[in-house]
Amino acid sequence: MRHLHISISKQVLTAYENKAVAFVFSISSALNGTGCEQGSGKTPLGAHYIRAKIGQGEPVNSVFVGRRTTGEVYSAALASQFPNRDWILSRIMWLCGTELGVNRLGSVDSMARYIYIHGTPDSEPMGVAKSHGCIRMRNEDVIMLFDWVPKGCPVMIEE
Repeated sequence: MRHLHISISKQVLTAYENKAVAFVFSISSALNGTGCEQGSGKTPLGAHYIRAKIGQGEPVNSVFVGRRTTGEVYSAALASQFPNRDWILSRIMWLCGTELGVNRLGSVDSMARYIYIHGTPDSEPMGVAKSHGCIRMRNEDVIMLFDWVPKGCPVMIEE
């Protein structure tokens, strides 16, 4: 069984095939730390699963807004044109919490908060908490992970 473990303190995502490590990727979680509250800008903790996979077959650095491709491909010129965008690139794995009152339903619902594992510009640092709540990854890494994980894949996010 494939599953993912995200360590906030180490800023890494480890992908497992049964109990064996398949991949380890550097990530970037929320600048605001951890928490599940709507509007907090924090990365939620606890048990999740990949509810939806978005972006199959899209080019590397394809830009997503509202989980839809814009037809744009990220570049320095595009970044300077839209300096305040939170860039969601290449692939999206939309997370759904499984723990009622912790990361599911009400004001703590990870899916309603649009918490994803997604690509980000290669100029953004990994291993440093800088996101708005999501788990950011290098584009090549997020594409590799996207192709490897099944929809429904369990994801544990821990300090």
